[in-house]
Amino acid sequence: MDKKWWKESVVYQIYPRSFCDSNGDGIGDLNGITSKMDYLKELGIDVIWLSPVYQSPNADNGYDISDYQAIMEEFGTMEDYDRMLASAHEHGIKIVMDLVVNHTSDEHQWFVESRSSKDNAKRDYYIWRDAKDGHEPNNWHSCFSGSAWKYDETTDMYYLHMFAEKQPDLNWDNPVVRDDVFKMMTWWCDKGIDGFRMDVISMISKVEGLPDGVDGNYTPYVCNGPHVHEYLQEMNEKVLSRYDLLTVGECPAVTVDEAKKYANSNGTELSMVFQFEHMDLDGGETFKWNERKIPLSGLKAVMNKWQTGLENCGWNSLYWCNHDQPRMLSRMGNDSDEYREVSAKMLGTALHMMQGTPYVYQGEELGMTNVPFGSMENIRDIESINAFNELTANGTFDEETMFRYICYKGRDNARTPMQWDDSENAGFTTGTPWIMVNPNYTKINAKEQVSRKDSVFHYYKKLIALRHTEEAVVYGSFNLLMPEDEEVFAYTRTLGSTVLFIACNYSQNEAAVEIPAELAGKKAELLISNYDEQGETAAKTLRAYEAVVWKYTL
Repeated sequence: MDKKWWKESVVYQIYPRSFCDSNGDGIGDLNGITSKMDYLKELGIDVIWLSPVYQSPNADNGYDISDYQAIMEEFGTMEDYDRMLASAHEHGIKIVMDLVVNHTSDEHQWFVESRSSKDNAKRDYYIWRDAKDGHEPNNWHSCFSGSAWKYDETTDMYYLHMFAEKQPDLNWDNPVVRDDVFKMMTWWCDKGIDGFRMDVISMISKVEGLPDGVDGNYTPYVCNGPHVHEYLQEMNEKVLSRYDLLTVGECPAVTVDEAKKYANSNGTELSMVFQFEHMDLDGGETFKWNERKIPLSGLKAVMNKWQTGLENCGWNSLYWCNHDQPRMLSRMGNDSDEYREVSAKMLGTALHMMQGTPYVYQGEELGMTNVPFGSMENIRDIESINAFNELTANGTFDEETMFRYICYKGRDNARTPMQWDDSENAGFTTGTPWIMVNPNYTKINAKEQVSRKDSVFHYYKKLIALRHTEEAVVYGSFNLLMPEDEEVFAYTRTLGSTVLFIACNYSQNEAAVEIPAELAGKKAELLISNYDEQGETAAKTLRAYEAVVWKYTL
């Protein structure tokens, strides 16, 4: 297998607005990130993925960019950015920037010019269409509710926005647009960054003619479009291949076969992709908010499909949490006082021992949980607010039910401030936080966990270290065990004569585990466990949320 630094790395995602506020305005900033480099170094991560810090009016918290080569004023200055980048590199940590080029802000100069007249030189930078029978050009739904089209009086036409109205989609079929994007990317690479996480990159190529979708579903005409691989190969040729980068594409609706093209071993496009199949297992009409919805057998089937499907021909990205997902501990684990820490450690073990590059979302290493928001007044996320308004207005859900759903799966669960200590506002800010702090910060915070050796923080530190010391964790083949079991997630990783046996109990019950025949009864080295007491061989039962990793040399 081709060895790469980014295969052997662990990435830590920072959502700057909520990470650390250095100046007391209630908003996290670049200097706040710089101040926490020692913490990240101690954790042992290799790469920071930085959610957008570019100039933005914040219709979607920075994913609506008005200037790709300027820093959001709330976050600091370009000098602050350069200082943060230098500090990260001094600590041996790389920086991956969030690249948002499916769309811009409607306040970007490109769009300001584009909407000014039909004959403006930048008119074709975006996707404009005339009305159809006095209505929107097609029936596509926006990802953020409502139509994907916005009428613009200036030129009596509609522009496409797959997300918020203030996020018009760029026209990637225009080669001048692509060249301008590539120039901007080169500018950042020359500054010394180490890669890009590419926002909804699978959506940049739309099907010609923009036909109506079934019930407004845009997916077949927007995701994995006709020219997406052509455009990414052009990006790779003109930018990415000229630097030593980690590149990961966020790819809604991606399949394993498509992922083999995006993240092919020939390196003609990207290093890896983010897929969402395991995140979508608790959707649908049968949702019950008071139950764990993700079936373990279903989760294992999805993870197994991606682990085996990309082996030797691509590379997986591994994640439970990010800025768009609720806290996995509350979603799949157990966030009660009794089981929170052991459950968090178990979830971390299950993920980090798979093949791929793991991503840790800020606070995940502390076992941070979903948030008791209390009411919609505490919600800041545009997606949640739009969905609440639309689905309660049309009678799909009553307000209480819809709010309960948002509390379970809304994006703001991941966006409340990082819990640094037990002082006011969790040590995040001396001012008024832009979004509420989870009230459990007095018992869940970094200061307490760094000081306690059996904490979730120190367990994650050990998990990350194992990826750096055990080659089988990175490059070993994956074999799923007990696929139908609804309590135990068990698998092996094999590299040469080394076999790692990983077993994780997803329940609070004692659970039986089947040890592979070739390993049964043999002595092995215990690499990590979230319980203290272990024998010299793997046990046939696991305690509540127990996780173990045994190393055998055959």
